Amino acid sequence: MRNLIKQKRFEHNFRLINQIEGSAGSIMDNIAEGFDRGGNKEFILFLYYAKGSCAELRSQSYRALDAEYIIQSEFEEINDKCLRINYLISKLINYLKTSEIKGVKFK
Repeated sequence: MRNLIKQKRFEHNFRLINQIEGSAGSIMDNIAEGFDRGGNKEFILFLYYAKGSCAELRSQSYRALDAEYIIQSEFEEINDKCLRINYLISKLINYLKTSEIKGVKFK
C-alpha cells in the first residue's frame, strides 16, 4: 500500500494517506504491544485491536477505489492481503485461548 500512496494519484488527499498509514502501522503496533505485555489475555485483546485496524485498512482501500486512486486489481491485492492477515491473527487468537502457556509474566 505504501508504494501506491506515494504515487501522484493520492497527492491531494493527505487525510486518506494518513489514515492508511495509521491503520497499516497500527496492525503491527498492536501486535507488538500486546506481545510485550507478557500475558495471553492482554495479547489477545491487542490482537483484536490489530484485527480492527486491518478492517480499517480494508475500508480505506474501498474509499481509495471509489475515488479512483487505485484500480480494481490493486484493490483486490490489498483486500486479499488484509483478509489473509485477519485470518492469521484469528488463528493466533484461537491458539492463545486454548494454550496451556499463559505468558511470561505468569511463570
